[in-house]
Amino acid sequence: MTVQPRRVLLISATIGEGHNATARAVEEAARRVWPGCEIAWLDALRTMGRWVPATFNWIYVTNVESTPWLYDFFYESLWRYRWFANASRRFVGAWSGRLLRRAIAEHAPDLIVSTYPLGTAGLDWLRRRGGLDMPVAAIVSDFSPHPFWVYPEVDLHYVMSEASLRAMRRAEPDAVGAVCVPPVVSSFRPADRAAARRSFGLPESGFTVLISCGSLGFGSVERAVDAALLAEGVDRVVVACGRNAALRRRFADRADDRIVALGWVVDMPGLTATADVVVTNAGGATALEALACGRAVVMFEPIAGHGRANAELMADAELAELCLRESDLTGTLRRWAAEPDELAQREHRALKHSQAAELTDQVAALAHLPRHHGRRPLRPQDAFFVYATTPVISQHTGAVLHMEGPQRSTSDLCEAIGRRISQRAAGLPMLTRRLIVRRGHRPQWIHSDAVDAGDHLRCRELNGGQSADPIIEEFFGTPVRTDLPPWELLLLNDAGTGHASLLAKMHHALGDGVAVTSTLLRLLSDGPHPATSPSRADQPWYRRARKVARGLVSLTGAGPAPTSRLAGRSTPNRSYAEVELPAAEVRACARAHGVSSTAFLLGMVAEALHRTLGDTAPGQRFRVMVPRTARTGRGGAGTGVPGNHTVSLSLDLPVGPMVPARRLAEVTAGLAEPDRTGQPAATSAVLAALGVLPAPLHAWVVRQIYQRRFFNAVVSVMPGQRRPTHLGETLIAGVVPVLSLADGVGVAIGAVSWGERIGFGITTDTGLAPEATELAGHLRDAFDELRGDRR
Repeated sequence: MTVQPRRVLLISATIGEGHNATARAVEEAARRVWPGCEIAWLDALRTMGRWVPATFNWIYVTNVESTPWLYDFFYESLWRYRWFANASRRFVGAWSGRLLRRAIAEHAPDLIVSTYPLGTAGLDWLRRRGGLDMPVAAIVSDFSPHPFWVYPEVDLHYVMSEASLRAMRRAEPDAVGAVCVPPVVSSFRPADRAAARRSFGLPESGFTVLISCGSLGFGSVERAVDAALLAEGVDRVVVACGRNAALRRRFADRADDRIVALGWVVDMPGLTATADVVVTNAGGATALEALACGRAVVMFEPIAGHGRANAELMADAELAELCLRESDLTGTLRRWAAEPDELAQREHRALKHSQAAELTDQVAALAHLPRHHGRRPLRPQDAFFVYATTPVISQHTGAVLHMEGPQRSTSDLCEAIGRRISQRAAGLPMLTRRLIVRRGHRPQWIHSDAVDAGDHLRCRELNGGQSADPIIEEFFGTPVRTDLPPWELLLLNDAGTGHASLLAKMHHALGDGVAVTSTLLRLLSDGPHPATSPSRADQPWYRRARKVARGLVSLTGAGPAPTSRLAGRSTPNRSYAEVELPAAEVRACARAHGVSSTAFLLGMVAEALHRTLGDTAPGQRFRVMVPRTARTGRGGAGTGVPGNHTVSLSLDLPVGPMVPARRLAEVTAGLAEPDRTGQPAATSAVLAALGVLPAPLHAWVVRQIYQRRFFNAVVSVMPGQRRPTHLGETLIAGVVPVLSLADGVGVAIGAVSWGERIGFGITTDTGLAPEATELAGHLRDAFDELRGDRR
């Protein structure tokens, strides 16, 4: 954001008053730094359901007072078992996030700040699903950020100390954090003790201990009072009982004029200022307020779970004294009453910590937070291509961009492309993801903060007449690097002719061919670029279910692929070739034969395969897997959305002897069959369902189905664009897709329409199939024959 936010949304919860107290401090700072800003509140618990606040408060109080062992068990399990913490966070995040979505949309904030962990979980859930295109921050008012507090999709977590920052990174390695001064309202500040005591009707002199255990007043409050009264030098004990009326009555019944029992106190800053020492038991808002007032803090018999963790971390930071027994508290108070210098040192450390920065400045910084992306598991459709990778089959998809324009030196053209990478790559999600693969675990994406053009772009000059084929085969025959975001570019420039080719390859897990082409367009070409926002499916679930069921029946009934001599055991040997045809003539031929452009192109492929196979029998079939984009129409996604958004057709191409016109007709009829039987919906559902399997089983299933047993080749016809695109004065005249092979499959062919050309890219495993140039020649011959038939 370059201007101040107009609307800020605070997400808190009333479970005690600590989270609300932190939110009030943020609101006060925001109003000071952004005058006129509209500030709204959401109670995360109320949003989750009308019954939730009372239920969660009851659970919390019961656990702390009656079953602390259960709370300890839950808290320790969050740290000990990563799977348990992640499952708990996902459950709460989905619950909270779904219900927060509408409320957030109604407020339309420019900045969201959460002070409650379950609200932060919902924000993380929404971020993972592409929502919340504004800065999102969380303020962790506990000194010990447990795994429920911190999330990888939040742009920044403010924590209470350097020790808290280390704990945050242990709880969630992908979380971003910074140390914040105590987030309390400005009225909590150093004040004169004598004046504060007069305002509360207390004697101005004498050593005063304030025992405050939050708005609920629970924990070892009575034992703390007894221990304090045993300490020589303690003149009075003030007890803030909060909303615990029964506790206050018990103290009122005690005949000891050294005890001052108070109910709900409005002026807590003034009451805190009366104290020489503040005793508490959870390390939340009360401890932060005491530090901001420059008062020494004692953590006595901290409550279970987060209370004990907070106390230990505050003690390690020398911001509180930890007393686990009554005798410890008595001894500490006796020592501090007798040694004012030690107490003064404690007060000095509290003030130094609280005044290390200005809360208003730290709140102001939230409006300008860069977007943070945490580590995310791949979608099942994208993990598919990680699992399909073998030692000899690398799963990358790519393209060759043919560029024409004025003669430019290789260094100038390389510099122009590198400059666009530096300027634009960081804003393209496909180009900032790094792949993390660990054996036995689900593959994950991790966001790379910076993209260095030098890591991804290489440039070579072609001398006049030099063939680029060996360079292309080496480039596409080498797996893409995965220690960086897995994409690479190679510029081949013939400065003498003004012709250049840009070779691009990306790991197939990043996206399908449409996403690759669209991303390259956004990276390199002059604008404007089409919108990329995803659309949402609106087909009723029961219709989809029927279609999926029909498709599954059709797929299982199809059986194994026909035997083919173009399939077998894969080898590392690759060849690449391309064919470019005039797009207008291809479309005219398709119209003349009464078929769609897609059917015409697939018919050409069938004719070329017939000629490649040689002796074929009447009725012989050759099964191809045809990926088809799902990025348009209902349920689709914008062309720039990362990931694989395709459905697959299983198509038996006629490769037996027949005239080309008849072959076109049979291909057209075959194309209608998968849609009629629901195959695309079934394959899409199966790929998504595989994601529920454990990673090793998911990988095993992928390797069983993505191989020669079920299809003989991969053939893809992708949408392109007719409008010319430029990189400065250089025209991107044509695009040729480059597809990866599957295990045991010897041929992959891709086609895309671009400007005035239709480009075919052919990949073959020369251990199983002929050189790609042979198939390329057959494709040209097939087009010439079909064009002749038209004439």
